[in-house]
Amino acid sequence: MAEDDPGVVPMLAYAEGTAAIAWLCDAFGFRERLRIMDGDRLTHGELDTDFGRVMLATPSDAYEGPRRHRVHCAAADAWLSVPWIVDGVLVYVRDVQSHHDHARQRGATILSAVESDFPGLRYRAEDLEGHRWMFMQR
Repeated sequence: MAEDDPGVVPMLAYAEGTAAIAWLCDAFGFRERLRIMDGDRLTHGELDTDFGRVMLATPSDAYEGPRRHRVHCAAADAWLSVPWIVDGVLVYVRDVQSHHDHARQRGATILSAVESDFPGLRYRAEDLEGHRWMFMQR
Protein backbone atom coordinates (compact mmCIF):
# COMPACT_ATOMS: atom_id res chain seq x y z
CA MET A 1 0.00 0.00 0.00
CA ALA A 2 1.38 3.37 -1.02
CA GLU A 3 1.43 6.25 1.46
CA ASP A 4 -1.09 8.25 -0.62
CA ASP A 5 -3.63 5.41 -0.96
CA PRO A 6 -7.04 6.24 0.54
CA GLY A 7 -7.80 4.61 3.89
CA VAL A 8 -11.17 3.31 2.70
CA VAL A 9 -11.94 2.18 -0.85
CA PRO A 10 -15.44 1.13 -1.96
CA MET A 11 -15.56 -2.13 -3.94
CA LEU A 12 -18.59 -2.54 -6.22
CA ALA A 13 -19.81 -5.40 -8.39
CA TYR A 14 -21.09 -4.83 -11.92
CA ALA A 15 -22.63 -7.38 -14.29
CA GLU A 16 -20.86 -5.58 -17.15
CA GLY A 17 -17.61 -4.39 -15.59
CA THR A 18 -15.94 -2.99 -18.69
CA ALA A 19 -19.10 -1.10 -19.68
CA ALA A 20 -19.29 0.24 -16.11
CA ILE A 21 -15.73 1.58 -16.31
CA ALA A 22 -16.52 3.45 -19.53
CA TRP A 23 -19.82 4.79 -18.20
CA LEU A 24 -18.47 5.87 -14.79
CA CYS A 25 -15.56 7.69 -16.44
CA ASP A 26 -17.85 9.41 -18.95
CA ALA A 27 -20.77 10.29 -16.66
CA PHE A 28 -19.07 10.87 -13.32
CA GLY A 29 -15.64 12.01 -14.51
CA PHE A 30 -13.69 9.18 -12.91
CA ARG A 31 -10.34 8.20 -14.39
CA GLU A 32 -9.35 4.61 -15.08
CA ARG A 33 -6.32 3.59 -13.05
CA LEU A 34 -6.17 -0.19 -13.55
CA ARG A 35 -8.01 -2.90 -15.49
CA ILE A 36 -7.39 -6.65 -15.09
CA MET A 37 -9.32 -8.98 -17.36
CA ASP A 38 -9.93 -12.73 -17.50
CA GLY A 39 -11.02 -13.12 -21.10
CA ASP A 40 -13.93 -10.71 -21.46
CA ARG A 41 -14.70 -10.54 -17.70
CA LEU A 42 -13.37 -7.70 -15.55
CA THR A 43 -11.73 -9.31 -12.52
CA HIS A 44 -10.46 -6.04 -11.05
CA GLY A 45 -10.74 -2.39 -11.98
CA GLU A 46 -9.71 0.79 -10.22
CA LEU A 47 -11.00 4.30 -10.86
CA ASP A 48 -9.62 7.52 -9.42
CA THR A 49 -11.88 10.35 -8.33
CA ASP A 50 -10.73 13.83 -7.39
CA PHE A 51 -10.34 12.77 -3.75
CA GLY A 52 -10.28 8.96 -3.70
CA ARG A 53 -10.63 5.67 -5.50
CA VAL A 54 -13.32 3.12 -6.38
CA MET A 55 -12.69 -0.54 -7.18
CA LEU A 56 -15.01 -2.68 -9.28
CA ALA A 57 -15.28 -6.12 -10.84
CA THR A 58 -17.69 -8.62 -12.33
CA PRO A 59 -17.81 -11.39 -9.71
CA SER A 60 -19.67 -14.02 -11.76
CA ASP A 61 -22.14 -14.49 -14.58
CA ALA A 62 -24.87 -14.92 -11.93
CA TYR A 63 -24.45 -11.39 -10.52
CA GLU A 64 -27.07 -8.76 -11.28
CA GLY A 65 -26.96 -5.11 -10.30
CA PRO A 66 -29.58 -3.37 -8.17
CA ARG A 67 -31.55 -2.01 -11.15
CA ARG A 68 -31.98 -5.44 -12.74
CA HIS A 69 -32.60 -7.14 -9.38
CA ARG A 70 -35.47 -4.88 -8.39
CA VAL A 71 -37.35 -5.73 -11.62
CA HIS A 72 -38.16 -9.20 -10.26
CA CYS A 73 -37.82 -8.64 -6.51
CA ALA A 74 -40.67 -6.73 -4.85
CA ALA A 75 -38.67 -6.24 -1.63
CA ALA A 76 -35.72 -4.64 -3.47
CA ASP A 77 -38.10 -2.50 -5.48
CA ALA A 78 -39.70 -1.29 -2.23
CA TRP A 79 -36.47 -0.42 -0.44
CA LEU A 80 -35.14 1.32 -3.53
CA SER A 81 -38.29 3.40 -3.97
CA VAL A 82 -36.73 6.27 -1.99
CA PRO A 83 -34.16 8.68 -3.47
CA TRP A 84 -31.75 8.04 -0.60
CA ILE A 85 -28.46 6.23 -0.85
CA VAL A 86 -28.95 2.53 -0.13
CA ASP A 87 -25.60 0.73 0.11
CA GLY A 88 -24.09 3.54 -1.92
CA VAL A 89 -20.96 5.62 -2.17
CA LEU A 90 -20.25 9.22 -1.17
CA VAL A 91 -17.81 10.98 -3.49
CA TYR A 92 -16.45 14.47 -2.89
CA VAL A 93 -16.21 16.69 -5.98
CA ARG A 94 -14.86 20.19 -6.60
CA ASP A 95 -18.02 21.69 -8.17
CA VAL A 96 -21.21 19.77 -7.39
CA GLN A 97 -23.50 21.76 -9.72
CA SER A 98 -21.25 21.21 -12.75
CA HIS A 99 -20.86 17.55 -11.79
CA HIS A 100 -24.66 17.16 -11.52
CA ASP A 101 -25.25 18.80 -14.90
CA HIS A 102 -22.61 16.67 -16.61
CA ALA A 103 -23.89 13.41 -15.06
CA ARG A 104 -27.48 14.24 -16.07
CA GLN A 105 -26.40 15.00 -19.64
CA ARG A 106 -24.52 11.70 -19.78
CA GLY A 107 -27.54 9.62 -18.72
CA ALA A 108 -27.21 9.22 -14.97
CA THR A 109 -30.53 8.78 -13.21
CA ILE A 110 -30.70 11.85 -10.98
CA LEU A 111 -32.38 10.98 -7.67
CA SER A 112 -32.26 14.48 -6.18
CA ALA A 113 -31.51 17.97 -7.39
CA VAL A 114 -28.55 19.76 -5.87
CA GLU A 115 -29.44 20.39 -2.22
CA SER A 116 -27.72 22.81 0.14
CA ASP A 117 -28.95 21.88 3.61
CA PHE A 118 -27.13 19.64 6.12
CA PRO A 119 -24.68 17.99 5.56
CA GLY A 120 -23.70 20.23 2.64
CA LEU A 121 -24.05 20.94 -1.07
CA ARG A 122 -24.85 17.59 -2.69
CA TYR A 123 -26.98 15.51 -5.06
CA ARG A 124 -27.79 11.83 -5.46
CA ALA A 125 -27.68 9.73 -8.63
CA GLU A 126 -27.95 6.17 -9.83
CA ASP A 127 -25.53 4.65 -12.33
CA LEU A 128 -26.20 2.39 -15.32
CA GLU A 129 -26.68 -0.72 -13.14
CA GLY A 130 -28.55 0.99 -10.31
CA HIS A 131 -25.78 1.59 -7.78
CA ARG A 132 -26.45 4.78 -5.84
CA TRP A 133 -24.00 7.63 -5.44
CA MET A 134 -23.98 10.87 -3.48
CA PHE A 135 -21.74 13.62 -4.77
CA MET A 136 -20.86 16.35 -2.30
CA GLN A 137 -18.82 19.52 -2.62
CA ARG A 138 -16.12 20.03 0.00
